[in-house]
Amino acid sequence: MNLMNRNWGQLIVFILLVLFMISCDHFLEVDYPENQISGEVVFQDDATVLAALTAIYAHLRDNVLLTGNSNGLNVIMGLYSDELEYYGTPGQPLDAFYNHVLLQSNTSVEQLWNQSYYTIYMANSLLEGITENSHLSSETIQEIKGEALFIRALTHFYLVNLFGDVPYVIQTDYTLNSRVKRLTENEVYKAVVADLKAAQSFLSTSGASKGRIRPDKCTATALLSKVYLYMEDWQNAESESTSIIENTSLFSWETDLSKVFLKESTTSIWQLKPKLDGYNTLEASIFNFVSVPPPLMALNEHILNAFEEGDMRKTSWISSVANNADVWYHANKYKNTSTTSTTEYSVIFRLAELYLIRAEARAHLENLNGALNDVNKIRQRASIEDLINISKEELINAILQERRVELFTESGNRWFDLKRTGKAESILSLIKPNWESKDLLLPIPENELLVNPNLSPQNAGY
Repeated sequence: MNLMNRNWGQLIVFILLVLFMISCDHFLEVDYPENQISGEVVFQDDATVLAALTAIYAHLRDNVLLTGNSNGLNVIMGLYSDELEYYGTPGQPLDAFYNHVLLQSNTSVEQLWNQSYYTIYMANSLLEGITENSHLSSETIQEIKGEALFIRALTHFYLVNLFGDVPYVIQTDYTLNSRVKRLTENEVYKAVVADLKAAQSFLSTSGASKGRIRPDKCTATALLSKVYLYMEDWQNAESESTSIIENTSLFSWETDLSKVFLKESTTSIWQLKPKLDGYNTLEASIFNFVSVPPPLMALNEHILNAFEEGDMRKTSWISSVANNADVWYHANKYKNTSTTSTTEYSVIFRLAELYLIRAEARAHLENLNGALNDVNKIRQRASIEDLINISKEELINAILQERRVELFTESGNRWFDLKRTGKAESILSLIKPNWESKDLLLPIPENELLVNPNLSPQNAGY
């Protein structure tokens, strides 16, 4: 792969990233030995190797997939689906997502691919660096191994859902990576599950005591339940989500919508901490606007009309800005844009999604009463009526509707739900004039195909 063509260059970049994060990022509170920049030094003590691990989370927060800025799934796939209206400069990469005119050369697509595989490279570097390492404590090795496997699984999970067949990269060796081949979606899913099960075996449940900013066993379990949902393995999706929901010593239901995204929320399973003390989330900065027309994007009529009358999520999680008779709406889940007092972290997994995963799994397993109980818990918090006496098909559709209004602008969930349930074509073809069936997958970046012919053929239609 083009991104991983020069191992030494990548290693130097990784080490420099660790050094930069140690000096600038309040995630990391270690002193790095002066005048020492080598791969071996990173793995010489617990503090520096943990700093290297945390640098990966900073990379996710600031650059790729889970980032709250315009390069992340929140924005890109919100524009690609039916959540966001684009107001930025015409002809820019995000405009191509919104209008479904993506080319193989789109720089946002290229960044998704390259930065994701760089994340995987960093995780693999850690896994290789801790192997047969006598300088680190056994506890640190367990933590690093579990979290690195989780990161590798997480990133491949999103890649396979964005691009379809993709390579599953498990090493940093240039010779191997330069000719790596794409695996089928089923093969990728099997590898994701294997990595997550291994991660579960290495991780503890200590994340809650550390501010929920480090993935732990519960985080791996939450992702595994989501993976099983996408695989339509309903029994395992139900089982894994239940293990989180029933862990009431770590997670508790929050009935106040205004507190769901606060940093101390007990519904958060995993969240990313802002870069500096006093700062707040990138999501708050990118989604909120005070002048109109909006500088980049706003919520569109389709998501606004999706809420039932009286749904308090529309009141609590959406705000408006008016100019005479014209009104624009924006996501307001993250409200604090100040740089003086940190009140919010970027939530990646939260309890509500686990209830919705279990509800959907239970409905498919014919446990309609159990599914109703789960989805009604979500609805009750939003102050809308319980669902009663509905068929299995109606219940599944109702659960997908709840996912839409509960998880809007979060990690591309709406797009992935449309895609995995086979509804993308029928819904988006009506509102996206340029929609084509090929849009179910993003194109493989053309530079990657040129560097590694084994990645061919290109996804159909591009």
